[in-house]
Amino acid sequence: MSKFLKSAAVIAAISMISGPAMAEKLGLGRVALPEEIAAWDGEIQPNGIGLPIGSGDALVGEEIFADQCAACHGDFAEGIDNWPKLAGGADTLDRDDPLKTVGSYWPHLSTAFDYIKRSMPYGNAGTLSDDEVYAIVAYILYSNDLIEDDYVLSNETFLDVELPNAKGFIVDNRAEAEYAIWSGEPCMEDCKDDAKVTMRAMVLDVTPEEEKPEVVETAAPVTEAAAEVVEEVAVAAFDPALAEAGKKVFKKCKSCHQLGDGAKNRSGPILTAVVGKAAGAVDGFKYSKPMKAAAGDGLIWTAAELDAFLKKPKAYMKGTKMGFSGLKKEEDRVAIIEYLKSFGE
Repeated sequence: MSKFLKSAAVIAAISMISGPAMAEKLGLGRVALPEEIAAWDGEIQPNGIGLPIGSGDALVGEEIFADQCAACHGDFAEGIDNWPKLAGGADTLDRDDPLKTVGSYWPHLSTAFDYIKRSMPYGNAGTLSDDEVYAIVAYILYSNDLIEDDYVLSNETFLDVELPNAKGFIVDNRAEAEYAIWSGEPCMEDCKDDAKVTMRAMVLDVTPEEEKPEVVETAAPVTEAAAEVVEEVAVAAFDPALAEAGKKVFKKCKSCHQLGDGAKNRSGPILTAVVGKAAGAVDGFKYSKPMKAAAGDGLIWTAAELDAFLKKPKAYMKGTKMGFSGLKKEEDRVAIIEYLKSFGE
């Protein structure tokens, strides 16, 4: 008997003795009580049935996501390496290589809540409270530009959020429409003599790329013109109350950027003394090509330039490495810039 057949026989034997009927005969275990079944039955349906009572918003969710999820899914839910991307991909489903995320592809938000509650975080599934799950789902929605950061997602507001691809699925009727066509006796006539590869996968991103030593580039030199502009930057009167409000907004940034004494470059550069500073001037940080080009052209991070960048980074500077979608509210941008002013050299 081949190894495969032996393995199949063993599996079959195990399945026979592990069934409820055999267990009862052997005097093992008992039938689960209804309340025990209910305790494990966490099914959440698209119409909201099964949702637990609770709530959370993206501001709280960002901190939880950074601690519990970002190691695999990235600080902004954009994914790391081949771990799943949870944000982005809008309007890509008609492409040859669509990006399928919660925002672009999933039809029902209940699927996200149900899956996170049952299976996340990786290696520690089932440890999140209902409020934490609501907050994480809210952060994922915010990362997909589907809600504002202060939107409170709860069992009462859950159905108010409709995902963009909610109508992009059809009922699976293959059992009625197709099974009869190919479930009969297989046709073994007129077969090809040999099999040939006729096409190849267009996207091969499942194999890790060979790691190359990272080349750390020094800060872009500050041109004479840029230095003159720096000298002309007017220092506006500092507003402590506004800066305190900006400190709260900076929670969206602190997973990538650090400020003050002992600050280090992370996935984003140190932001100490950034207001009025030449772009691309943090030593040891590997800037993107567009940022280095802007630095060479004399870009200075004035309050106005920072405001334009923070509103929508990717629109301000095409090709930027910054994955954050931006701060939509003007008052948030003004507050965070004031907070950054409080960290001088």
